[in-house]
Amino acid sequence: MDLEFLTALLIIIGIDIVLGGDNAIVIALASRNLPESKRNKAIFLGTGLAIVIRVLLTILAVYLLKIPFLQLVGGILLIVIAYKLLVDNEDDMNINAGVTLSAAVKTIVFADIVMGFDNVIAVAGAAQGNILLVVIGLLVSIPIIIWGSKLILMLMERFSALVYVGAGILAFTAGKMMTHESRLTGFFDTYASLQYILPISTVILVLAAGYVKNKIAKA
Repeated sequence: MDLEFLTALLIIIGIDIVLGGDNAIVIALASRNLPESKRNKAIFLGTGLAIVIRVLLTILAVYLLKIPFLQLVGGILLIVIAYKLLVDNEDDMNINAGVTLSAAVKTIVFADIVMGFDNVIAVAGAAQGNILLVVIGLLVSIPIIIWGSKLILMLMERFSALVYVGAGILAFTAGKMMTHESRLTGFFDTYASLQYILPISTVILVLAAGYVKNKIAKA
């Protein structure tokens, strides 16, 4: 396992954890009206189906990102997602609690698909066409998301700097995606330093913009 593979894997795991926090809220809300005996079934069935669908969507996104200029567009989209992670503090989720096991599972799966778009784009960009990275990253991060996401959410609420770390990971991935745009290979070969400057600049830009926006909002 070379350093580049390991670095990409760690980035994917980080993305899955950072963007997986909402999954814990969905699971809790969707299964809150179920009897105690059925809650665990709803959690494991709903999460399991959602994971399978997310893997398939991410693999599809990996191939879609090979379309000309889609890496560039995906990178720009991911910058927006990273920025929103910093400044969007409103809870706009409307999750209906299921009164039956099947209803709760359907709610968990549907909500995960709707909310998981940012995760799919981010992971596909970080994987750079390597399906093995996608699968390993998800498999490693799944138990962390299921059992640790509530703790992560609590820590993010208590230590706001962790949100900036998550946004920084996404911004770095966005910058790397743009440098891997096949139609711009000649440009980045000519200005090779941009392959390092762009991801770092993207991180600085997103974090600075989010910081300023949050300061203005508080004022």
